[in-house]
Amino acid sequence: MEQPSARPQNDRPGLIGGVAELARNTFGLLMSRIELAALELAEVRANALKLALLFALGVVIAFFAIGYWTVLIAYLSWPVLGWKILLILALVFTVITGGIFYYLKSLIEQGKLSMPATMEELRNDHDALL
Repeated sequence: MEQPSARPQNDRPGLIGGVAELARNTFGLLMSRIELAALELAEVRANALKLALLFALGVVIAFFAIGYWTVLIAYLSWPVLGWKILLILALVFTVITGGIFYYLKSLIEQGKLSMPATMEELRNDHDALL
């Protein structure tokens, strides 16, 4: 008498196989998101370093330029305006400083230091899981 052949285990994995497949897929999804974040972080780091170096160089050069121009203007205007030239220079530098900070704020708001693709994928993952 022939014994009935046992059904292969690979046809339907069952609960343990399903959980293992889910864990494997979840791990693959997590690894792809980590790789995407790493790529974008490298780009953000490069942009942030470039911004910081240019900002530092600009500050040093601006200090020298401001110093020399201020001394020249004050020296040439002192016989005519006296102490009022110091007030005028202070007001001018205050306005210029405000303009520079406004410009820097606009650069940051452009999103040069964000990770749009990673955040979009994480939002999609979040929506898919809920």
